[in-house]
Amino acid sequence: QVQLVESGGGSVQAGGSLRLSCLVSGYPKSVDCMGWFRQVPGKEREGIATIDSDGNLRYADVVKGRFTISKDTAKNTLYLQMDSLKPTDTAMYYCAAELSCGTVDLYDFYFTYWGQGTQVTVSP
Repeated sequence: QVQLVESGGGSVQAGGSLRLSCLVSGYPKSVDCMGWFRQVPGKEREGIATIDSDGNLRYADVVKGRFTISKDTAKNTLYLQMDSLKPTDTAMYYCAAELSCGTVDLYDFYFTYWGQGTQVTVSP
């Protein structure tokens, strides 16, 4: 079993930055692929960024050039650095993980394990 706990969300003004963290516990060495998703009430969950077993990165067009996904294997932690934040980035952000994956894409069906989410609010 894998547990994911996100942190780092909060309120920030447009143009500001936040760094989200996702601590992996349970069997962190078994996790091959990870990703960040977000969801606004009433809308479908949206894929933001993923990293696969070979370290290949994918980003949604809406965040490309502003957000950076990375992981620290020694700390069993996934990060999402978010810069130049916009009010449209306001959402609940979720960390996701999958075991024994090859490649993943920005769709939630690629991932089995999910965190509880951390809220990001960007004011104008």
